[in-house]
Amino acid sequence: MEALNEKTPSLAKAIAAWKLQLKNDYDFQEFNWKADVVEAWIADKETSLKTNGNGADLGDFLTLLAKQDTLDASLQSFQQKRLPEITDLKDQLIAAQHSQSKAIEERYAALLKRWEQLLEASAVHRQKLLEKQLPLEKAEDLFMEFAHKASAFNNWCEKAEENLSEPVHCVSLNEIRQLQKDHEDFLASLAGAQADFKCLLELDQQIKALGVPSSPYTWLTVEVLERTWKHLSDIIEEREQELQKEEARQVKNFEMCQEFEQNASAFLQWILETRSLLKETGTLESQLEANKRKQKEIQAMKRQLTKIEDLGDNMEDALILDIKYSTIGLAQQWDQLYQFGLRMQHNLEQQIQAKDTKGVSEETLKEFSTIYKHFDENLTGRLTHKEFRSCLRGLNYYLPMVEEDEHEPKFEKFLDAVDPGRKGYVSLEDYTAFLIDKESENIKSSDEIENAFQALAEGKSYITKEDMKQALTPEQVSFCATHMQQYMDPRGRSHLSGYDYVGFTNSYFGNS
Repeated sequence: MEALNEKTPSLAKAIAAWKLQLKNDYDFQEFNWKADVVEAWIADKETSLKTNGNGADLGDFLTLLAKQDTLDASLQSFQQKRLPEITDLKDQLIAAQHSQSKAIEERYAALLKRWEQLLEASAVHRQKLLEKQLPLEKAEDLFMEFAHKASAFNNWCEKAEENLSEPVHCVSLNEIRQLQKDHEDFLASLAGAQADFKCLLELDQQIKALGVPSSPYTWLTVEVLERTWKHLSDIIEEREQELQKEEARQVKNFEMCQEFEQNASAFLQWILETRSLLKETGTLESQLEANKRKQKEIQAMKRQLTKIEDLGDNMEDALILDIKYSTIGLAQQWDQLYQFGLRMQHNLEQQIQAKDTKGVSEETLKEFSTIYKHFDENLTGRLTHKEFRSCLRGLNYYLPMVEEDEHEPKFEKFLDAVDPGRKGYVSLEDYTAFLIDKESENIKSSDEIENAFQALAEGKSYITKEDMKQALTPEQVSFCATHMQQYMDPRGRSHLSGYDYVGFTNSYFGNS
């Protein structure tokens, strides 16, 4: 036992030494394990730096910079938390004079060197990314500017092409002149478009100088814009040819319109003047001769009307729709004038015949015609029934006043003579024939009365009260004496007791 007891301290000392050795080995292994972890983490970050260096565009580089920011943040976190742990462990082991102090210091130094290399590599990598990003940022700005200006330029070209492609068809010389002015204004604006296109060429050169792909923000390229610009030049040339062609057409149309309007205006003026000349002046025979001469002139002017109608047809063929004068209207006015002349000629022949065969005075016939023309203002050769009634009243025919739709027997009897078929109008011929017949009846009646007075006066040119008392009642004698004028012989001498029965008969029995 004593021997055992004597060995116990040495055993305890050996055990303590063994435990210390175990602890030293553990601490060393722990340091190595943590160093392995750190080296593995550093190795991973080194690999990350090597595989995280290239990008196709600015977006890729922004992504790489974001990853670099994440890496830098993890490095900073590692430096603040993980690295102090292994540093403290190293310091503890060295302070405890660990048997592997030299190996620990060498391992830690190598680890620290690798860490510093990682920091340096990370900084270099960031700098490279920033250096590569700068031209890409510049290219991005150029991309955006090119896309914006290319879009604006292309839109301008498309709008210009649309405007230039519109059909050139005008209706007047003024309209084509306005289109030409608008085209000149457009040509003046080409200088600005040319400057925009030159700017696009310069931007394209700058982009290509950076060695980057074309703009991803537009499908438009310089080649596309060059084709568009050249095509626009071709369209401008075609447009100018069309404008020149349309101008020539409008000049021809304008000259055609001028010729038509001059001829039509002169023709219309002739119609108005001729109509005003067809008036009753002079004897019936002289009026008839003048009318026949005018009728020949009217017939000759038909050739001028035909010329105007041909010009009008040519204008319609040329699609000239804004015509100041109507060829149909001019033809109608010529025909109206011609028909009026014929009616007037027939009426004059009718009046001459009435004067020569029925004894109707020329003054009376002229009064008939004047009254008719007063109501036939448009020279239609027709009077409505209402106008005919007014004519009769103007000629001192007594007609009772009735309502507009009310029939009056005496007037209906007159209408039976002039409008038996009730066409609704009275022609100049029927009107004149009717009045001539009535005047003939009046002449016959007044002649009989005049012959009766002459018989009572025993052939004298005047009649006395005593003469009248032989056949008339006292009331009739009083009426005649009151309304008869005192007789004046051809020498102007009056007879105090003599009355002018001839003038009285013509005055009171001229119309019935």
